[in-house]
Amino acid sequence: MMSFVLLFLVSILFPAIQAKQLTKCEIPWVLKDLDGYGGITLPEWACIIFHTSGFDTQTIIKNNGSTEYGLFQISNNFWCKSHQIPQSRNICNITCESLLDDNLTDDMKCVQKILDIKGIDYWLAHKALCSEKLEQWRCETL
Repeated sequence: MMSFVLLFLVSILFPAIQAKQLTKCEIPWVLKDLDGYGGITLPEWACIIFHTSGFDTQTIIKNNGSTEYGLFQISNNFWCKSHQIPQSRNICNITCESLLDDNLTDDMKCVQKILDIKGIDYWLAHKALCSEKLEQWRCETL
C-alpha cells in the first residue's frame, strides 16, 4: 500500500518538477535575442508572457478548438504540429510539445516568424495590457 501511495505522489509531482517557472527578472536574460525584434522591448515581452502563460514554460490552454502551448502560447492551428490538429500548417516547423520544454531557442525562432507574419497583435495581451505603462515590467538587474 505504501509503495502505491509513493508511486501516486511521484506521478503527480513529476510534471511539476519539469516545469520551468520563470520570473519577471529572468525574462530579459532568457529572451535577450528578442530584444527589439519587431520593435518589441523586453519589458513588453515580460508583460505579454505574464498575461499569457504566467511565466510557465509548460502552460497549455485550449482555446476555441485549438490549443496554445508554452511560454508564448503558440497555437497549433498554424504554427506547430500536434496530434490534435494534423492539418496544421506548422509554419514554425516544430512539434507543439517542443514548445513546452525549458529550451526556448525554438520558441523564440517561432516567435520571430509570428512577428514577421502576424505582428505583435497575435498576442492580444499586448494591445490591451502591455503597450503602455511598462515600468513594473522592468528589472533593475539589467
